[in-house]
Amino acid sequence: MAAQLPVSAIILWFVFALSALSICRGAVSDIATEDFFNGILSAATDGCAGKTFYTYSDFINAANSFSSFGTTGTSDDNKREIAAFFGNVAHETTNLCFVEENAKSDNCDSSNTQYPCASGQQYYGRGPLQLTGNGNYGAAGSYLGVDLLNNPGLVAQDDLTSWKTALWFWNVNSNCHTAITSGQGFGATIQAINGAKECNGVNTAEVNDRVSRYTTYCSQLVVDPGSNLSC
Repeated sequence: MAAQLPVSAIILWFVFALSALSICRGAVSDIATEDFFNGILSAATDGCAGKTFYTYSDFINAANSFSSFGTTGTSDDNKREIAAFFGNVAHETTNLCFVEENAKSDNCDSSNTQYPCASGQQYYGRGPLQLTGNGNYGAAGSYLGVDLLNNPGLVAQDDLTSWKTALWFWNVNSNCHTAITSGQGFGATIQAINGAKECNGVNTAEVNDRVSRYTTYCSQLVVDPGSNLSC
């Protein structure tokens, strides 16, 4: 009759196995290093609001709030997701230069009864992925536990909240995360973020800029960009 391991030994083995899995999986900061982040930020024009607003530490803290981001799948999947996220962020903000959209407008969808527009507030693009519209501000705020519907300006005032809204959109409010980790390709992230205004030949220059940034970051992270890059 085979000898049975004591329960304590089994538990100890399980803890070590989980620890080993965590070590193998790595962390976002192992891929998106401070040098990588600063390389993007340094390309922004001097005097840009984003130069003193966006910080590496707040990005990492925000990323750690979304446990699947940059940690799902293989090491190459993780690298591609980081490259895809920053490829879109760098496009939306021009290398982390802009915190707010230049063309400011109310962007109020009066038909949205779940997240109705607050009096006197404007829901133009703000943050790393330029969060736009009362629906997105309301839903992001609800998820993050912050009243962004009545105070949308917070996304341009608090860097940690700003990064969290971008990561909320990427991981929760769209299929960007799953598009990369399931192999659908970078093009699917463009479709999710601004497909109606860019994809299917609507604005090829904008799409090409996103793809160029993505492939550049993939090269920096030493990973093949994969297929289906455009939309």
